Amino acid sequence: MISAAPAFGLNLPDYPWEAMAPYVAKAAEHPGGVVNLSIGTPVDPTPELVREALAGAADAHGYPTVHGTEALREAVSTWFATRRGVPGIDPRDVLPTVGSKELVAWLPFLLGLSAGDVVVRPTVAYPTYDIGAMLAGATAVAADNLDELDPATRARVRLIWINSPGNPTGSVRDVESLRQIVAQAREIGAVVASDECYAELGWGEWDAQRGGEAVPSILDPGVTGGSTDGLLCVYSLSKQSNLAGYRAAFVAGDSSIVANLVNSRKHAGMIVPYPVQEAMRIALGDAGHVLAQKDRYRGRRERLLPALQNFGLEIHESKAGLYLWSTAGEATWDTVQRFADLGIVVGPGVFYGDAGNGFIRVALTGTDERIDAAVERLNSAR
Repeated sequence: MISAAPAFGLNLPDYPWEAMAPYVAKAAEHPGGVVNLSIGTPVDPTPELVREALAGAADAHGYPTVHGTEALREAVSTWFATRRGVPGIDPRDVLPTVGSKELVAWLPFLLGLSAGDVVVRPTVAYPTYDIGAMLAGATAVAADNLDELDPATRARVRLIWINSPGNPTGSVRDVESLRQIVAQAREIGAVVASDECYAELGWGEWDAQRGGEAVPSILDPGVTGGSTDGLLCVYSLSKQSNLAGYRAAFVAGDSSIVANLVNSRKHAGMIVPYPVQEAMRIALGDAGHVLAQKDRYRGRRERLLPALQNFGLEIHESKAGLYLWSTAGEATWDTVQRFADLGIVVGPGVFYGDAGNGFIRVALTGTDERIDAAVERLNSAR
């Protein structure tokens, strides 16, 4: 008798975006063409100086270092000081990663979490936080404050993910909020990992170029009390520099944790290619292209937001980042369908947890021409 072949593969949930296929197909039928505002992938060109840096480093015949070049890590440290209000980051406490999603997915495993451990993530959140917990065999729990947890669960918390500015909500944690969660984490010996990849894209009170405050980092001295122990900041250049295709990101913070991550990633061969490291170094040193890209997004936001309101949606949070978190007071899929009927694809809020039901995520990542097409359709449909 032939025994059944063993089952191989991870038992992960289906990738949620597959459920969008019929709505994308419906939107594609619009005579004016589809306007896809569902995914936050950049549509504008990668800056020329970054492309030149990549090409100039193309003779990369040797293996790159996992820890990254000293020049890149120094550029990250300088960027923290000049752009994020975080002076004194030791370049040794910086590590480049293959995009930030890779780190989000693998951090619980690399930290040594396992069955019985708890990973806390925001109540409305990017799904990969949950996937990372699953890959480590840990349990993901949704909460925005540890006070929401019962004592037994709280005692098992090993990692706390915060996301400020948030995806998809665009919410921002101020210094006091960050300080509180750091204090809670240190009380129980948990690590706080802060996903901050939209931090240079603040609006309104968080728009530093228009008189607002800069979005604070978890590594801000006003948050840390002078110590980065137990704290990690995760950052990506995908959004602000149009480098999504480069997979260019980094993590910085607690010296001992970063050193352990470097060692583990050496064993696993998790390395950012040298040309990408050079592109990152140049991008981090040039604020001009970041501000120019932010101006493009600001203009798209200022046109799209009132059009969504005219179509009957309320905008919640959306204080920073590339999304407008919106609700029409109906089930998520009903709203997704109404947008598809107009040839517009939006992101379903239910992809971001139960608390996202009734919401949609509308991205600013459309060309000016496509954003204007969406505005015209929404205003005409009133």
